[in-house]
Amino acid sequence: MVPDIAGKRFQLLKELLPRLGRVAVLWNVANPYPAIVFKETQAAGQRLGIEVHSLAVRSPDDFDGAYEDARRYHPDALIEIEDPLTNSLHRRIIEFAEAERLPSLHGVREEVEAGGLISYGTSLPDLFRRAAGYVDKILKGARPADLPVQQPTKFELVINLKTAKTLGLQVPDKLLAIADKVIE
Repeated sequence: MVPDIAGKRFQLLKELLPRLGRVAVLWNVANPYPAIVFKETQAAGQRLGIEVHSLAVRSPDDFDGAYEDARRYHPDALIEIEDPLTNSLHRRIIEFAEAERLPSLHGVREEVEAGGLISYGTSLPDLFRRAAGYVDKILKGARPADLPVQQPTKFELVINLKTAKTLGLQVPDKLLAIADKVIE
């Protein structure tokens, strides 16, 4: 859980879209983690002079209404806050962004591999590797209650150049240089 990731995500979006002024944020209001991240996203947007518009969903049935709201709002970009609901519907989210020619930022690399524009978030392979270490300790007799809670330590930036080209965006060399993966 990394709620303060919003500032870095905005920094990356501003690098890619210098005239960024309005962002729609798709998030699951029924999950406490996206609520924390959305609040931080609002605060980061306010600090940077970026208007943040909520596209709150609770279930798959809410997405069409959220998309209509986004169309009325005319954002410069779409940010998806990752959680099981939005991750499970990532194809639908990417198709919406493509249809609206809307640059999208996601929390996990798999969504950029599926056609999203950019992702910045925790490295899931690193989290899984670290979880395996915990499983090993538990199997060797450690009590789970005695193990410390760990925060993510490895973050990754993934950029899809095919999507950028489709959107008519030129990705700055600075972003390409720091990307962990570039999809061409």
